Amino acid sequence: MAVFKDFIMNNIDYVLVVNKDFEIVYSSRFDPRTNPGYGSRMQKYHTLFEMYPSVNPENSSFAQCMSTGEMIYNDIQEFSDAEGRVYVTQNLTFPVFHDGKIVGAVEITKDITTWDHVERRKGDEKRSQKKDEMRILSRYEREDTRKVTFDDILTRDESMKVAIEQAKISAASSGPTLIYGETGTGKELFAQAMINYVSGPGQKVVVQNCAAVPENLLESILFGTTRGSYTGAENKKGLFEEADGGIFFLDELNALPYSVQGKLLRVVQEGTFRPIGSNREKHVNVKIIAAMNVEPMTAIENNILRKDLFYRLSSGMVYLPPLRERTDDIEYLTDRYITFYNRKYGKNITGMSDALRDIFSRYEWEGNVRELKHVIESMVSTSSDDASTLTEGNIPVYLHGKIKALKVRPVEDATKAAESGEPEEMDFTAENMDLKKTLEAVEKKMIISTLTKCRGNKTQAGKILGIPRQTLKYKMDKWNIEDVEK
Repeated sequence: MAVFKDFIMNNIDYVLVVNKDFEIVYSSRFDPRTNPGYGSRMQKYHTLFEMYPSVNPENSSFAQCMSTGEMIYNDIQEFSDAEGRVYVTQNLTFPVFHDGKIVGAVEITKDITTWDHVERRKGDEKRSQKKDEMRILSRYEREDTRKVTFDDILTRDESMKVAIEQAKISAASSGPTLIYGETGTGKELFAQAMINYVSGPGQKVVVQNCAAVPENLLESILFGTTRGSYTGAENKKGLFEEADGGIFFLDELNALPYSVQGKLLRVVQEGTFRPIGSNREKHVNVKIIAAMNVEPMTAIENNILRKDLFYRLSSGMVYLPPLRERTDDIEYLTDRYITFYNRKYGKNITGMSDALRDIFSRYEWEGNVRELKHVIESMVSTSSDDASTLTEGNIPVYLHGKIKALKVRPVEDATKAAESGEPEEMDFTAENMDLKKTLEAVEKKMIISTLTKCRGNKTQAGKILGIPRQTLKYKMDKWNIEDVEK
């Protein structure tokens, strides 16, 4: 029986499940089968923040849980629902993963509400209702940004080392920076390292996750509002004005509405904007760091990202390659995480079997470093106390199907390749058994062959090979592959 302070896991009152868009999948509190009248009325509220308007969207336990992938414990949380009912609870919120990606979260709750809480809350709400009517707070930090440095970024991969140097150069520049890479590659870590690389005591730092609040509110949050611009609107500073003279980190830029990106472009180019409903320009001097988990050219083609905004941000661009392309890092990070979770869970794992290491080296790692970290934690924490080596039997259940396919596919691919007669026969004599060199040689041949077929078009070749153009260019430079004439 797990105990968090006085929160006992076998003594819970409610369960709430939401998906990654904060839509309510299930709420036992408002289940009409257990709470007929009240539950039926509350079913009209489809999202977490519609049902609980007093909850801060940016700092809610669900938002924190799904952005970090970590379990969140709240000792005391006080809030009210859309019909004014007051609650004081202890909550334990944990993420839900599917194929290595966070798809939602589950919160289990112990209700500790008393009559005093209800009376006090009602009085507070009457005094502050008008003031807080349109208020949605962001994660706004000045001196509290985590002190992450570039030394905290663990890597042995040359492309990641290049990205670190690029980030250092861009951090020292007043121009904007765009960090992009798949989910779980470390974009937020890089942004924090950049901020701490150049900022000193008292430096303003504003952080906004564009996916953490409803789209229709992002414009007012970023640029502010003017009294009377819409019903209930007050004169309110936006986050760009709050960040004036400092640094503004916009995470998940691809979630920013296309219509709002035009106003962002003006800030990037001219340092000016107009609050909603205002005819007056405001000027700010802000260092912008943006991050996105979609390949920029793909985002432009799908009308997710404005082309002119991308070109303005691309003057300081940092690309973080996926873990599957960083073979040296897979083993390096695996060993580091095993050591870390040994200490956390009191285990004595010294390594993993050769078969498991081979599986790790060939697995796609769609969730990248974040997925690797959670897989290692799961394997170490659930291993027997006397275990010293992790094996295939320790692999989490959700990976079993993928691992089985991983074992079969190379044999099938080799059979098809042999029947086609396309590849050269590999020489597996003792002196040619270096796996890394063999894989690099095959990869180099594939790149040259694909570039030749595409007549030197790197974007097209990258699509065929399944890698971004920047990764292809990096590999060409690494192995001195010359451009193919068009």
